[in-house]
Amino acid sequence: MSESISGERIIGEQITGEQYALSAGPYQAVVTESGASLRELTHDGRPLVLSHGADEPAPAAFGHLLLPWPNRVDRGRYDYGGVPHQLDISEPARDCAIHGLVRWASWPAAEHEPDRVRLTHRLLATAGYPFRLDLEAEYTLDAGDGLRVRVTARNAGTATAPYGHGAHPYLTVGEPIDACEVTLGADRYIPVDERMIPSGPSLDVTGTRYDLRTGAVLGDRVIDNAFADLNRDGDGRVRVTLSGGGRAVRLWADEAYPWMMIYTADNAPAPRAGLGVEPMTCPPNAFASGEGLIDLAPGSEHTGTYGIQAVS
Repeated sequence: MSESISGERIIGEQITGEQYALSAGPYQAVVTESGASLRELTHDGRPLVLSHGADEPAPAAFGHLLLPWPNRVDRGRYDYGGVPHQLDISEPARDCAIHGLVRWASWPAAEHEPDRVRLTHRLLATAGYPFRLDLEAEYTLDAGDGLRVRVTARNAGTATAPYGHGAHPYLTVGEPIDACEVTLGADRYIPVDERMIPSGPSLDVTGTRYDLRTGAVLGDRVIDNAFADLNRDGDGRVRVTLSGGGRAVRLWADEAYPWMMIYTADNAPAPRAGLGVEPMTCPPNAFASGEGLIDLAPGSEHTGTYGIQAVS
């Protein structure tokens, strides 16, 4: 029997596998074996991300890592190196392959310390993705800086592999996002069609509901789009801040992530209870379009780092 940081009692085997608890100063987190997902993150006992039970599959991709592609591949079809491939359709309603291949896979811990866990997964070839990747996700808590997540992929196969990754936390300040303010320094957004596939080149956010550069109260804005031309601070990081009710939470991402997805969670189990903020190495449908796609050569690695912290 074990107990999560939210106090729930867990008896027997959890369907999300091992639960890796982390703690540093006012921060606590739980990462699951299932998908190396971030299940809980709190600061002074108050949630920074939407959470779910250990005996519940993560709803709406709560806390998931998205590898070897984030978002959607149109009808699951793509050509790579002149060879056509067909991925399994994991979003039948839109006839798409969505969010990669490792969301529900087992990621055992290679190391687990009070404030850090490093999990690994061997992604073996499938008919739709005939490549081999060795994956690693390291979660670290710092009493001052909060959560840092470092994701690394190494091509352990013999052929160059198409690759991208993202993450899918939902930020929260403990109240519906309609009254919250969101700040994201991004000059352009990607329009999408009714199946959420990019419908054209990126557009200027000026004068649209997508302009979040100076901080905007969300109100009834519906957003489910990737943003580009991200504005970075001197440290090379882009930052997204959600604030409301006297609280604020921030997600930052390093230069490995040129795109940031914002999702107002209108179709989540608890609509608009949190804000999906998703750092991505490539935009939606990158396997088909080639835009932002990483060509991962045999033996080479790609690493990206992002984090979440409370803002005073």
